[in-house]
Amino acid sequence: MHFDHAGIATDDAAGLAETYCELFRTRVAHEEQFGDLHVLFLEFGDSYFELLEPTGEGTIARYLDRNGPGIHHLALTTSDIEAALARAKTMDVECIDEEPRPGAWGHDVAFLHPKSTGGILVEFVQH
Repeated sequence: MHFDHAGIATDDAAGLAETYCELFRTRVAHEEQFGDLHVLFLEFGDSYFELLEPTGEGTIARYLDRNGPGIHHLALTTSDIEAALARAKTMDVECIDEEPRPGAWGHDVAFLHPKSTGGILVEFVQH
């Protein structure tokens, strides 16, 4: 596994992307509407900042209401997401997703509950 991206909840993905692109001399690598989210991926070598702006009610909108903008999750790339989930389950790690599901950019994703991962929402990503 390796670090894939940090998911950042924001009320203004385009504005934050503009700031980050200028500040960090990076670029938007991918942009899409995914469910109730406007999502932009900013490139940092082989890793990304995933900017998550809610366009309706949902998980990120609730997160912003409770916590305000900031890091929502950290994602790790795996070549076998099912095996990664199985390993987590054998270690009694609470899985939010029992099975992989479709994620942004067409990737398969699955989340681990922060109660089991030191207070961090962890996402497995399979490209």
